[in-house]
Amino acid sequence: MTSPAPEDVLSRQQILLAVACTAIALLIGAKLWQRVGAIPQLPWRWQPELAIAGLGVAIGVLLLSRLCYQLWPGYRQSSDFYLAIVLKPLTWADLLWIGLLPGLSEELLFRGVALPAIGLNWQGVLISSLLFGSLHLGGRSQWPYALMATGVGFVLGWTAVETGNLLLPITAHICINWGSALWWKLDHDRDRP
Repeated sequence: MTSPAPEDVLSRQQILLAVACTAIALLIGAKLWQRVGAIPQLPWRWQPELAIAGLGVAIGVLLLSRLCYQLWPGYRQSSDFYLAIVLKPLTWADLLWIGLLPGLSEELLFRGVALPAIGLNWQGVLISSLLFGSLHLGGRSQWPYALMATGVGFVLGWTAVETGNLLLPITAHICINWGSALWWKLDHDRDRP
């Protein structure tokens, strides 16, 4: 897998607009699904111990992802291709939005509404995780990245079911996005002339 062609590279403004529009679309979709289906949203309540646990889950996922990145060439190529498109044009300050917007909107949709709609059990976690993973499938060659996202979705879904609270998966998701973006930028900004 090669790097994106220069004509395929999006500008900083295009990336930030796409992230914002996607987050808004996911939030609208979640709210519509919730209203039409009369689905109670999984609550989001502040509990410091769950925020700390979310950070712990994020660290575990980031370490596993880093190990896969080092040992699995397909995952490394898939991640580099996807993250180069999304992160290369962005400034360090822009990474704030890469953590917050997808972390909040994806969790509200997949764990907050989809999971209760499908079922707050292992089958619901599995199905919502597969849906979450498919969101991260940018093409046939991106299957390793989507597979990792599916696994992360399963962990986040399981934590939502076990705690009955979106705080842990939201915290974990935001921190995973930030950590992945920071790690990738650090690795690849060093490579720039």
